[in-house]
Amino acid sequence: MKASTFRRVLNLWPPFLFNSIRVQSISADYSEAKVVLRLRPWNRNYVRSQFGGNLFAMTDPFWMLLVMHQLGNDYFVWDKAGAIDFVAPGREDVYAHFKLDPAVVDQLRAEAVDGSKVLHWFETDVVTASGEVIARVRKQVYVRLKPKAR
Repeated sequence: MKASTFRRVLNLWPPFLFNSIRVQSISADYSEAKVVLRLRPWNRNYVRSQFGGNLFAMTDPFWMLLVMHQLGNDYFVWDKAGAIDFVAPGREDVYAHFKLDPAVVDQLRAEAVDGSKVLHWFETDVVTASGEVIARVRKQVYVRLKPKAR
């Protein structure tokens, strides 16, 4: 699927649509994605800042999706673990930028070449428009070469 079409589909996905999470861009080669979480009355927490679940949700699928599209259909790619560190209250729109380094893709391929499972941690900062860090998110992605491709 073309990245532009995939971006539109993600923007209609109910967990994103109803929580004001918007995929701004996905590069044509699936090496990069940009996401925004708009602060709205329905997604604020009790103290009027960004709801922590939405901060995690805005980052949740992207490392897995980028790796999956970069590696191709010969690999199993799954989210294995995730963690979030809330640094400051998000009292405005916040942004996340995911950029998959080609060297990391090559490393994943090399480590999985014999069919071994590979676990790799990725990190993303959730920031305001001025660059203030609101949260740090870590996602562990599982990669394994499918048996038919070994």
